[in-house]
Amino acid sequence: MATEKLTARSLNRALLARQLLLARERRGVLETVRFLAGMQSQVPGAPYVGLWTRLLGFDPEEVSGLMTERALVRVSAMRGTVHLLDAADALAWRPLCQVINDRGPYGKNIYRKALSGIDPVRLKQTAAELLAEQPMTNAALGAALAEAFPGHDPGTLAWAIRDGLALVQVPPRGLWGKSGQTTSTTLEHWLGRPLDPDPAPDAMVLRYLAAFGPAGVLDAQAWSGLTRLVEVFERLRPRLRAFQDAATGRELFDLPDAPRPDPDTPAPARFLPEYDNVTLAHYDRSRIVTPQALDGLRQVNGYKAAFLVDGQVRGHWTLSFTKAGADLTVSAHTKLDDQEMEALDDEAEKLVRFHRPAVSESTVRFPDPG
Repeated sequence: MATEKLTARSLNRALLARQLLLARERRGVLETVRFLAGMQSQVPGAPYVGLWTRLLGFDPEEVSGLMTERALVRVSAMRGTVHLLDAADALAWRPLCQVINDRGPYGKNIYRKALSGIDPVRLKQTAAELLAEQPMTNAALGAALAEAFPGHDPGTLAWAIRDGLALVQVPPRGLWGKSGQTTSTTLEHWLGRPLDPDPAPDAMVLRYLAAFGPAGVLDAQAWSGLTRLVEVFERLRPRLRAFQDAATGRELFDLPDAPRPDPDTPAPARFLPEYDNVTLAHYDRSRIVTPQALDGLRQVNGYKAAFLVDGQVRGHWTLSFTKAGADLTVSAHTKLDDQEMEALDDEAEKLVRFHRPAVSESTVRFPDPG
């Protein structure tokens, strides 16, 4: 039996279905974060926009409540970047991702020299004890460690711990409408449970496919930051369905019963937050963003907030507020037609109201892409 080939549009609609971007759904926040295999949270407010664009009746205070109750945590995980994860996933996945963090200070000559003479195990134990007493900022942790390890740079010591231990950023950082310095403690202390002592990537890969498939080995590695996943896919092969990318010939895998909608399924205009995983979770991102559009999203430190038209990234957006109202700028990378602008304008008004329900005046701007 010949392997079924999937076009770029078929892959696009499958991705949008998994990511709840074909239609808003009425789901709970905890269920959704888990279903999406976590959400990028380098920008603390990003998951709120990401959930708003996916869910009906979304209340941002539900996220804040779950973080305060320690059911959701913000922790460095996939790709060594901060994600919003449910507690169980954080305990299971953070140990798998430790190898990514290990490429940090101890993996760079400049830091190895600065940390020479320090027993890494003792450094981590000392830091864990300090953080169990109270959550600390990087500056406070570095200063405290410098007392225990005199003659070493406090900033380097804190950086080593940021990578060496599983640290959770504790509230009020990340709460809706709140702000504050990044203050951390260990994930184990915050949750009162140990990290998975024997993590295996198989379950993580299955969750990835459920949220982002069909996808190949390189895609899963790009999403997770892990390497050598070929053997994992081979172990899982009997449980998966294989496809072929019609454009590249690459072998792709998926869960047998996962949704793969008709490629002609309509896709609504959607605003995504900074770093949304839907644009970052594949080695070959052509199913949702062209190389040119991706270049348009890049900035000095990360990616701008994108918007989708017919399931494809067409540009980025910015939102600012004044005493008088709100100004949302929709910067398209290619020209939008009248119907596309109308759909975006309607969605933009909803986005403004989500941020500020009582705003009295708002403006949506569409600069000419030139």
